[in-house]
Amino acid sequence: MPDSKAFDTITVSEVTYLEKDGQTARALIYRPKGDGPFPALVCVHGGAWVSGDRFATAGFAELVAEKGIVVMAIDTRLAPACPYPASVADVNYATRWLKYHSGRYKVDPDRVGGLGISSGGQLLLLSAMRYNDPRYMIHELQASGKELDARLAFVITCSGVLDPLARYRMAEESSNMAIVLCHRAYFGDEKTMEESSPLLILKRGEKTALPDALFFQGEADPRLPADTAQNMANAWKSAGGNARAIVYQGAGHSIGSWHKRDFSDMLLRISSLCHSPANKVSSNPVIVHISRKSPTPP
Repeated sequence: MPDSKAFDTITVSEVTYLEKDGQTARALIYRPKGDGPFPALVCVHGGAWVSGDRFATAGFAELVAEKGIVVMAIDTRLAPACPYPASVADVNYATRWLKYHSGRYKVDPDRVGGLGISSGGQLLLLSAMRYNDPRYMIHELQASGKELDARLAFVITCSGVLDPLARYRMAEESSNMAIVLCHRAYFGDEKTMEESSPLLILKRGEKTALPDALFFQGEADPRLPADTAQNMANAWKSAGGNARAIVYQGAGHSIGSWHKRDFSDMLLRISSLCHSPANKVSSNPVIVHISRKSPTPP
């Protein structure tokens, strides 16, 4: 049974959502009080693929839940012990797990979206865009005959690493060896960074799912190329999806350091997207075709 803690407007439960090969992945589920069903977000923490856990987004998740949104903040496996694509598979499974348990947590299974912070943005988008990629579906879910997939109704990234190859090269040029080593620990090489870059996936013309998207970024973020969010929104729209980049002047990488005005604006935009009745999973799923050839530069 999950461990629960009640607040004035939300309830927080801690659960084990995945057990595999002796490893356990836990999640914190933030639920608004009320009958529901509520929209929901699978929340993926940052940490440059090598650190972080379900507690990293605790304060943020509580504020989002107070907007009438269920938030499932998850652990993912970490590099170097678990390199790409291990943590993407964890996000994919968590999405299916939440849909399967939607009744227990008063979630509308057709309005499950995702929220990724920093490196978690890359993990979230890969799982959402390539939701039926066999590499990301290695964790089987015993769903009692239900057909569940990891499609998301909407996606949100905050300071998202939407092009890990560009971020890696930026870190090399600035001699930021901490970031360089984190990239190498997770991806191994530049070819893998290129293959798993959400932005370059779209620029290559790969057919993917394109749920409605919001990409938030700080204009003064020292860890990302300045045009990351805008380039992603442009590529998303060029591929046929709906997307918007929101860039906050003077804001850095950590959303916790953003101006209160900007943070409040972000929360309102997240709430609006999640509660919009138009944002439901399409009845016509996209069939993703993965090229097994080496990716070519855009």
